[in-house]
Amino acid sequence: MTGPRNWLTRALRRVAGIAVAVAAALLIGAPPATAHPMPHSVVRLDVYEHSVSARLEVPVDEFTRASGLGVPEKTPADRTGAIRAYLAAHIHPTTTDGRTWQVAVGRLSLSRAVQTGTGEYRELIAQAVLTPPAGADVRHFTFGYDVIVHQVVTHTALVSVRQDWAAGQVDGEGTTQVGTIRVDTRTMKVPALKVDLGAGSAWRGFVAMLRLGGDHILTGTDHLLFLLILLLPAPLAANAGRWNGLVGPRKALARIGRITLAFTLGHSAALAATAFGRLDLPARPVEAFIAASILVGAIHAVRPLFPGREALVAGIFGLGHGMAFSFVLAEMRLTTGQLATSLLGFNLGIELVQLLLVCLALPSLLVLARLRGGPAARLTGAVLTGVAAVGWLADRLGLPNPVARAADSAGSHTTLLLAALAATAVAAAARTLLTRHRTPADPAPAR
Repeated sequence: MTGPRNWLTRALRRVAGIAVAVAAALLIGAPPATAHPMPHSVVRLDVYEHSVSARLEVPVDEFTRASGLGVPEKTPADRTGAIRAYLAAHIHPTTTDGRTWQVAVGRLSLSRAVQTGTGEYRELIAQAVLTPPAGADVRHFTFGYDVIVHQVVTHTALVSVRQDWAAGQVDGEGTTQVGTIRVDTRTMKVPALKVDLGAGSAWRGFVAMLRLGGDHILTGTDHLLFLLILLLPAPLAANAGRWNGLVGPRKALARIGRITLAFTLGHSAALAATAFGRLDLPARPVEAFIAASILVGAIHAVRPLFPGREALVAGIFGLGHGMAFSFVLAEMRLTTGQLATSLLGFNLGIELVQLLLVCLALPSLLVLARLRGGPAARLTGAVLTGVAAVGWLADRLGLPNPVARAADSAGSHTTLLLAALAATAVAAAARTLLTRHRTPADPAPAR
């Protein structure tokens, strides 16, 4: 009986060995669970005076796994109601004393996103408005949130603040990290995030808008070109349809002052009217109008179109530039009090930087008009400005082109621009002083 038993034992051992070898091969060939990390969700908060807006960016695959709701390839339109209901059921902001906020989920859309280590993936973007009870503090609250996390325990959600006027965060560039939402592995629950945004103030909002106004005019290449191209022929006299001869320094300074002041009044009036009237203006026609104004200014620098009436033209075209400035304020959804403070700070920032640039350009404008190569330099500047204006006009009418992109990119070199203006101003002032020093004194009158 030992022979059959030994044979059976050997056969069973061989079968077991084969099974173990196959299982090991499968395990070795399979990728580890951590080789393909899942993308995380992102929640970006915009803090207003009486509410908080949340932009949810969630990966579609994890969302489908957690909610059981499939999301179509193009738009989630056929499942909008169910998706909104799921999101609203898993967002629970409360006051610090436990009172529930209202949650309204709005527009949904799809996009493609990439995170480090995950590759490209589809992303569901949802907008939600979080409204606290009357009198509650929007700067201190508890953010209950477990979208996806309640089912996918390895998922995380990063919460940050994108806009917070009272904290001086208004430019939309970058975010302030608030915290991370994930499953507590000890309790297997999702703890709510304590949000503490500190104390905000109108002063911080004002200073931020002052800085934003300065940055906007400094990086707004089109606004700067319009003003500078109108100032370029200011020291010149018009005669028979041409720029021929010079005006006195006092008259040139008066012209430059009137043009700058008229442009300031024009864009300030339009900015205030558009912002306080909360007018929803289409951006494309306004931006095209600005490009056209620059083209007119460039032609005027070559041949006088409206000599002596530059201030009037600057004021009229300044209205369009002010409407464009108002687009910045319209996106912030400010209350009337915040809007008034913001308008003051934003406009003051524009004017301070504009005054700085005019003062830097002034010596060069006066000296350039008296140089032998002045006409060639003026024509070169006018032609380059005109080319940029044509590129912008085509782009803003729906015809993208490399000229417009190159002109826009010039706004990213503000330090170089300021350095160049400062250097030319110093050189112009030095030349003026040397010229005066070398000029022989007039002989004393005979007695």
